[in-house]
Amino acid sequence: MKETSFEEFNLSDEIARALAILKYDTPTEVQVKVIPRVLNNLDLVVKSQTGSGKTASFAIPICEMIEWEERKPQALILTPTRELAVQVRDDVTNIGRFKRIKAVALYGKEPFTKQKEELKQKTHVVVGTPGRVIDHIERGTLDLEQIKYLIIDEADEMLNMGFIDEVETIIQSISESRVTMVFSATLPKDVEALCHQYMKNPYQIELASTGITTDTIEHRVMKVREEAKISLLKDVTVVENPESCIIFCRTKENVDTVYSELEKSGYSCERLHGGLEQEDRFAVMDGFKTGNFRYLVATDVAARGIDVDNITLIINYDVPMEKESYVHRTGRTGRAGNKGKAITFATPYEDKFLHAIERYIGFELLEMNAPSPQEVAEKREDFEEKISGRRVVRNNKTARINKDITKLHFSGGKKKKLRAVDFVGTICTIPGVTANDIGIINIQDQLTYIDILNGKGALVLQAMENTPIKGKKLKVSKANK
Repeated sequence: MKETSFEEFNLSDEIARALAILKYDTPTEVQVKVIPRVLNNLDLVVKSQTGSGKTASFAIPICEMIEWEERKPQALILTPTRELAVQVRDDVTNIGRFKRIKAVALYGKEPFTKQKEELKQKTHVVVGTPGRVIDHIERGTLDLEQIKYLIIDEADEMLNMGFIDEVETIIQSISESRVTMVFSATLPKDVEALCHQYMKNPYQIELASTGITTDTIEHRVMKVREEAKISLLKDVTVVENPESCIIFCRTKENVDTVYSELEKSGYSCERLHGGLEQEDRFAVMDGFKTGNFRYLVATDVAARGIDVDNITLIINYDVPMEKESYVHRTGRTGRAGNKGKAITFATPYEDKFLHAIERYIGFELLEMNAPSPQEVAEKREDFEEKISGRRVVRNNKTARINKDITKLHFSGGKKKKLRAVDFVGTICTIPGVTANDIGIINIQDQLTYIDILNGKGALVLQAMENTPIKGKKLKVSKANK
């Protein structure tokens, strides 16, 4: 089955327009196989690596089939980590932007009441980690009555993290008439058992056995003594001089050590590990996506949920203990048709982990020599020049889709008995503005946020400064968030 463009899926104008802006030009293999089957409401089990375009493979058809008028959630997507929940929510929001699809992310370490308030609004898609989703189900703040689609993303990781019981509890809370999709990099017995128990003759889609190929990613290993790692890391980064780079460490202590060493040497870098506050983790992720710094030092917490298309180099400062982690780490580069490189530092004691990885990915990691002092000296000037400049992000999807969108803040909401229809009716009286120029409306108790599309934000802002809504004069301004 050969699809050459998204046009062949007969998607609505709103979805097609978003895909064009997001530069989804040609469907990936997983999208070609998954999208038409989701549109036909089939249960699916998809074995596919991270970085293969799988989020869009379910997000596109779900956004297409969501009924906008329905207030209650119609799709529930479960993810193992908070970072991935936020990433998937953003992808769904971007793809569904012109259809005004509202997606909400539910995860721990964020105030429950804030999420509860969000769920009171019209919500089409809920993305969440199992623990927090169950919290909302038990407290009656998440209504599952209209859920038609259940997606279990990164199912193998979900089970590794011990979420199997929570996932089963959630499945049992949803109508059996739902469509269920399971996405997993590997298919351990537990995942298969789950599928057989809760799915209706699922259609199996399997992409290249581990998804690791040498076509887009050059895999290399460097032998090194533990005490020489930092100095090797500095030499390698000078010679490779990447556009952007993630350095993976096994422990948060190693992350902190590497980060402080690089910072002392003037690198544009940040760190990411489970010991940081959730808010700080998100701030680091956002900063990396928008190009505020070039080097990210991280534990495996960052191996999922980073969707940045021009990461050119991955360095495994420590060999990952689990062979699957190698796939997830290196899958951060060589994405979206770009070339990438993955270099693993291996100490003499780590050969057995290295061999396990090689057996798992099906090829040998070629050994490369450490850069010579002469090579480092020759490349130093170029490195110094690049390290002082800001990284160029060619493909920040969210920034692209939001380019012509202005979020306006109105000083009134539910307490003033205001409804979405009141805002839409008033804004549509402005000459040159139609309902198609109004995006997601979020009405809270005391205030309201409205997305104005198609570059008409300034026009609406100016007109609404002197226009009452339902007889009430509200302050209006550009929203900060």
